[in-house]
Formats: sequence, structure tokens, C-alpha cells
Amino acid sequence: MTLPTTQGQTVPDAWDYKGHPVDRSKSGGWTSAAMILGVEACERLTTLGIAVNLVTYLTETMHLGNATSANIVTNFFGTSFMLCLLGGFIADTFLGRYFTIGIFTAVQATGVTILTVSTIIPTLRPPKCNREDITTICTPASGIQLSVLYLALYLTALGTGGLKSSVSGFGSDQFDDTDPEERSQMSNFFNWFFFFISLGSLCSVTILVYIQDNLGRDWGYCIIACAIVIGLVVFLSGTKRYRFKKLVGSPLTQIAAVFVAAWRKKHLKLPSDPSSLFNIDDAAEGLMMKKQQKLPHTKQFRFLDRAAIEDPSVINANKWNLATLTDVEEVKLVLRMLPIWATTIIFWTVYAQMSTFSVSQATTMDRHIGKFQIPPASLTVFFVGAILLTVPIYDRLIVPIARKVLKNPQGLTPLQRIAVGLVLSIIAMVGAALTEIKRLRAATRNGLTNNPTAPIPLSVFWLVPQFLFVGAGEAFTYIVDKVTRNNHPWLPDNLNQGRLYNFYWLLDKRLADEGIELEDSEPAFH
Repeated sequence: MTLPTTQGQTVPDAWDYKGHPVDRSKSGGWTSAAMILGVEACERLTTLGIAVNLVTYLTETMHLGNATSANIVTNFFGTSFMLCLLGGFIADTFLGRYFTIGIFTAVQATGVTILTVSTIIPTLRPPKCNREDITTICTPASGIQLSVLYLALYLTALGTGGLKSSVSGFGSDQFDDTDPEERSQMSNFFNWFFFFISLGSLCSVTILVYIQDNLGRDWGYCIIACAIVIGLVVFLSGTKRYRFKKLVGSPLTQIAAVFVAAWRKKHLKLPSDPSSLFNIDDAAEGLMMKKQQKLPHTKQFRFLDRAAIEDPSVINANKWNLATLTDVEEVKLVLRMLPIWATTIIFWTVYAQMSTFSVSQATTMDRHIGKFQIPPASLTVFFVGAILLTVPIYDRLIVPIARKVLKNPQGLTPLQRIAVGLVLSIIAMVGAALTEIKRLRAATRNGLTNNPTAPIPLSVFWLVPQFLFVGAGEAFTYIVDKVTRNNHPWLPDNLNQGRLYNFYWLLDKRLADEGIELEDSEPAFH
């Protein structure tokens, strides 16, 4: 893959690390993109290498309960993704993508290093105990030990959020979308980006999980720490080749500015003719000119239109007291997306169970293939494998059929794809609930109800279908835990005495409800 460019040609709207116009032949392209892909692969290896096997570390080493451990894991996952908003805002508004990636990768490396140290120093974890002896009461982690653990996890989450928010965008910056061949290479970059994410995920749920369970957490986390440091070094080594773009500001700032401007002019009457509102054509005279496609006016959320009213009492107009109508319409588009995003909340909650309660279930089941014992967290490989398998099947098989049947060039619309994902998750939760009932009956039949660590004579492969069907997710496990905690809790520390199947039935019901809501809402978004 070589760049079809001539010596000395500069790239428009791009600069080198010194702020000079960048030479096309000496910058960007696949060489730069490869270094960025490397740090992303290390990030996936790090985050999933911690998260997928964290619940067993919390229960077996830190002696925490199943519900508490699940909460910690889901909070770690959720914080990682929520902090992407913060990372994106910082990158777009203050630091730029390069410095954001570099700084937050260093933060992530710091968090993983602290986690590694906590597995090496004995005083940073509770004393070992025989969990197979049901008469033994294991001492849970102390406040100081948990504080160190939380510091490590949330520094890692902070680093993950900042890194993930910028790495794909900085990678695409290395290709010039005004050049036909580089534009084609940019499309290939995103394919490779997905491939490296999947590669890092596969390595984390197979090799790293095996090392953690068989050689020790200290070895597993030390490898992760070394990997992210190597990724950072590789990323920084490409500094002189990277193409840099000017800061364009965060979309979050635009959303906030529109709301502020509309609130400040809440006393003004909305005009009957939307053409009188301030728009791009007016801004082109020099007030707030930027590259932007003009959008037509819509009647939804009309209170926001006040942001585009020119107030004669305002002398110095700026984005906080005057927005273009197109800016307002862009914010309206975001608001219209909120119901669709809301339908996926339970969808992401389902995914959280794949790294928490499903792993806890696996620890109690027969995981042997001959003499080899599968690490509980390695079942996640079926989830990753299902993603890799579904993508080509959808692209090569489902889309052509859907085009013919639905007479739609896209095949399935985005909303239809979301609906399919919800249906698959419903199937997964039905299977998960039935499997848990079967597991509990096996525990009762063999007199193992009071022994949470004794292996139940039931193959762990009964859990595989739920991994295959589930998508991805994160959300409200801890709320459910509080609601269902009574004399017979659904999510107890000893799963053999719980009602985890009820939790799966609840998720199945919510997914069905979300699917109905999505179906009802679809025409409004066409």
C-alpha cells in the first residue's frame, strides 16, 4: 500500500508537528495509520484484559460478593465509555487528538501499573483462604485495599475514555479526503481499525485470561502494563510523520451554546416566518462563518429557534447569544436521536452480564475439555467470534436479500438493525434464564446448593448460546440488585441460592418492551 503522490505536494488543511504545511509524500498514509492502529490494539488488550476476568479476581482474591463484584465491573466499563465524552470534548476544544491520545494513554498505563503493583504487594489484598471449605469465612478487602483498587481501575477507565475518543479520528486525519485514492484508503483504514480492535479483544479473552488464571494476576497485569507502554512508545515515535488538523470545537459546545442562546431570549416572540431567522447566509458576512451544509427549518422543538433570533439589544453577537438556524437544526437532530439511544440502554445492560454473572456462572460449571480446563472468562471468545462472523454474513448474505425483499438500497435501515439486535438479545436472555434454571436444578440434585465453589456436573457450553446472541452493553445492574434484595435475593453472593434466572427474565421483558417502543417510534424518524 503506497501513496500515489508526488514529491513536494502539500496537503490542504493539514500541518506537521511544528505547525508547517505538511508534505504529502513524507507524512500520513498507512505508515502513520499503522502506529495509531497499534495503540488502539493495545488499548483493547488492556481494557478487556482487565474487565473480562475482573469479576473472578474480585470474588476469589478480594473476597467480594457476586453482586458487588458485578457492580464494580459494570461501573468500570460504564465509566470508560462515558469518559469518551470528556475525552472528545478535551480533544476537540483544547488539546487536539494527538496530545489527547498521548496523555490519556499515559494515564491508562499509570492505572494498569498501580493495578499490577496491587497484585504483587501482599498487604494490598486480603489474606488467602480456602473458599472450598464452606465453614471458612473469608476476610473481604479492607477500605485501603479497595481504595487502591478503585484508583487503579478508574485511572485506567479515564485513560480508556480519552484514548478511545480520539484514536479513530486521528487515524482518519492521516488521509486526505480530497484525494480519491487516499479517500479510498481511509475507508480501508476503518476496516483495519475494526480488525485491530477484534484482534486485541481476542488476545485478551484467550491468552491473557489463561495467563491470569494459571500463572497469576501479577504476570497477566504486568503483560498488560508493558503492552500499553509499548503502544504509547510506538505512537509517539510517529510524531514527525503525523498530519495534524486545526481544532474545530466540540459538538457539545455547540449544543450548549444553542440552549444558552435560546434561554437568554426566552422573552422574545418566535417569528411566523422562519426565513427571518439568522442563518448561514447571514453568518457568511463574517460573524460566525464555518464550513456547514444548510439545513431546512423544522417545527419540532421550536423553543430552540429563539437561539437564531437576532436581538437588536445585543451589541456584540457571539455563539452564546446568537446561533445560525442550521446550528439549531443540528441540535434538533441530536434531540431526535435520544429516544433511539434510550432503547439501547437495556441492550447494553445485557452485554454487561457477559463479563459478570455469566462468568460467575461459568466458575461453578464443568469447564473441562479432556484434561484442559477453560478459564471462565475465556467464554467471551464466543462473543467476539460471533461479532467477527456476523459482519461478513450480514454484508454478503443478509444485505443482498434485504435489498430484494424490502426494495431498499441499504438492505436494512439503521432502526431495523437496532430492532434485530434487540430481538437477538431477547433470545439470549431467554436462553440465559433457561440455562440458569437448569444449572440450579443440577446444583440441587447433587446437594451443592450450600457450596458456592463446588463444580456442578453441568457443561459450561450450555452458556455458549447467550454469548453468541448477545450484542454489547452497559448500564443499571446495581439498581436491579437493590430493588430485588429481600429474603430471597435474585443476585446473592452464592448463586446456587439465588434467582439469577429472574434477572434474565426481567432483561428479556425490558428488551421486548424496548423493541415495541422502537417499532412505534420508527416512522417519526424517517
